[in-house]
Amino acid sequence: MSRTTRIFCVSTLYGAATLAAAIDSGSFTERDGDRRLLLVFNNSATPETTPPVDEMPGFEPLRDHFDAVLSWNEAIRPFHPGAWTPRQDDIPLFERYLRLLWELGEDRVELVLESIQVTPALTVAQLFTDAPVDVYADGLMSYGPTRNKIDPLVGTRVRRLLHLDLVPGLTPRLLTEFEVPAQILPTEAFLKVLGELTASLPELPVLPENSALLLGQYLSALNILSPEEEEDLHVRMMRGAVERGHRAIVFKPHPTAPARYSRALEKEADKLGVDLTVLDVPVLAEVLFEKSPPGLVVGCFSTALFTASAFYGLPVARIGTEPLLDRLTPYQNSNRVPAVLADALVPDLEERKGEAVVAADTLDGLLDALSFTMQPQIYPSLRRAAERYLSQQLGTRTKRYFKRKRLTALGLPGGIPERLAFLPRNSTARRVVRRARALKKAVTK
Repeated sequence: MSRTTRIFCVSTLYGAATLAAAIDSGSFTERDGDRRLLLVFNNSATPETTPPVDEMPGFEPLRDHFDAVLSWNEAIRPFHPGAWTPRQDDIPLFERYLRLLWELGEDRVELVLESIQVTPALTVAQLFTDAPVDVYADGLMSYGPTRNKIDPLVGTRVRRLLHLDLVPGLTPRLLTEFEVPAQILPTEAFLKVLGELTASLPELPVLPENSALLLGQYLSALNILSPEEEEDLHVRMMRGAVERGHRAIVFKPHPTAPARYSRALEKEADKLGVDLTVLDVPVLAEVLFEKSPPGLVVGCFSTALFTASAFYGLPVARIGTEPLLDRLTPYQNSNRVPAVLADALVPDLEERKGEAVVAADTLDGLLDALSFTMQPQIYPSLRRAAERYLSQQLGTRTKRYFKRKRLTALGLPGGIPERLAFLPRNSTARRVVRRARALKKAVTK
């Protein structure tokens, strides 16, 4: 029998740590002579100026889990991983090329992929046409629906979805259209890997006691916020933490965020008279939780908010999720589910009225409704569940999670009733509304 070479694909250090935890916990059975290869994707806009995962601080302890580390960017140079896909007729040629390049010979290939619905993971799955596939979740997006319709020739090869228990009791919806079972990775294995990763970074500074850790996400790069709005969001994070009594603030900027974000916080720290530490070492937030547990972790919808709470028992708070949910476009944007989960489950930093966390027993219904409204063609079977949730739970606290126009288009509770749906397109109705508004302004002057 030929040996099996399992190719683990990764684009983030968090994902690499997840894979190491999966290997340590015995999630993959192996025979003598089988190989593990780590295939690194560098998906940044300009890979030439951004270090890949295997060159980031903390990767070395993870390297030992694999027999070799390969680069997808090198294999397809000069094309960008996020843009290149082979022509259908060229797939056999490229599979032979990769087998030669990576010395696979006649090995039986198995794939372990993240984000299988998009390139480059989808491309790798298409090139190795007969390879069984395991998918692992790198963060919160797996709790939401599959963002694109996947070719059954790929989807039916997926055997399971491996994920960390970031939201205890909640089952991911990703790939459920192919009846892919979800398998939880042991938290203990993940924490052990993070401990090894942390121990490999002795130069990491020790954070002040009872500090508030602010997590930057660089949302302006995703065209969700303007740079000025994101600066303001960071300033609000600091003010909120200070209001809660924290006099030491630690800001962890996104690795590709501009230096101006740190300068804006430095000015605000001077005004408030608090100590600010800006971490310029590109490490996982979880490493900081391990080495110097902060007194509070503040973010928008970062996965680190959930690891801090579920795995380390740290206090967490979110800010900025409500306007963010309104801005996310299109409605199917895959960031919607992580943003909804943060808004629903993480306490509000500014402790505003009406912002209590959503009841845990309604979460499954909320995810069903989101999955259907985001991808009705992929999950038509969830219509009744969506109708049930929206008719029972849609209120002041939860209506921000759904667009009325979307609910109307799908004929769901919370949309504009069918008998009134003509009004936005009716010129007479619009004229009457304009006159009424003009009259109201005249009366109030």
